[in-house]
Amino acid sequence: MTTNKRTFIAALGALALTAVAAAPGVATARQAAPAPAAARNVVLVHGAFADGSGWRAVYDNLTRRGYRVTIVQNPLTSLADDVAATRRALDQQDGPTILVGHSWGGTVITEAGVHPKVTGLVYVSALSPDAGETTADQYKGFTTPPEFVLKTTPDGFGYIDPAKFQAGFAADATDAEAAFLRDSQVPIAMASFGVKLQNAAWKTRPSWAVIATDDKAFDQRMLHSMATKIGAEVTEVKASHAVFMTQSAVVADVIDGAAKHAAHKHKSN
Repeated sequence: MTTNKRTFIAALGALALTAVAAAPGVATARQAAPAPAAARNVVLVHGAFADGSGWRAVYDNLTRRGYRVTIVQNPLTSLADDVAATRRALDQQDGPTILVGHSWGGTVITEAGVHPKVTGLVYVSALSPDAGETTADQYKGFTTPPEFVLKTTPDGFGYIDPAKFQAGFAADATDAEAAFLRDSQVPIAMASFGVKLQNAAWKTRPSWAVIATDDKAFDQRMLHSMATKIGAEVTEVKASHAVFMTQSAVVADVIDGAAKHAAHKHKSN
């Protein structure tokens, strides 16, 4: 073989190696995939009979840790309206986001959590219907504790009986805290509980669940059944339905853990 031919073949080999190294999706032994980014954004979604102010202690805890925290103010006029409010908040995030819902807020994050910026879901004593199910469907076969008493306005909005509010919603809060929650409660359009979901974000996003063991808004069996259904990592804490306020440090710890590990967990339908 002539020197010129050997030089030509060597050059072709070098070009081939260069092309393989540069080809999309092909990694050499020295290349490593970039580590998934941890979420630094948290969006908090309140439930029925409440507003975003109850998240204050969780907000303070997480912002001290360096998170960017956004609190959604649900209008509670319909599922569609609450989902739209949550999506607007998600649109404003600058990267991976943990979406958190309390109570009815769990239904909202289940529908809205398919947003591309959401990397993980945290259910705080929260509802988690499947696509095609309603919120009301979650109660079938379970018995709500007698302490939780609802009343309905003539135009179809539900609220907690003020005389039963502390026992049913915030038994572990101080009298002053419970009175504030009672007197600032926001009624919800009861028709919202009968709307079928189009999406179930927990099918494609890793989920965590905080279950309050003294919650009087839900049958404990119901909370555990929902957490099992969605494959959530469960944290139990002794608290009332107002766990997002009365056990804010525990809730914040779970959110922090979700933010750090959601990118490493993968789910598929």
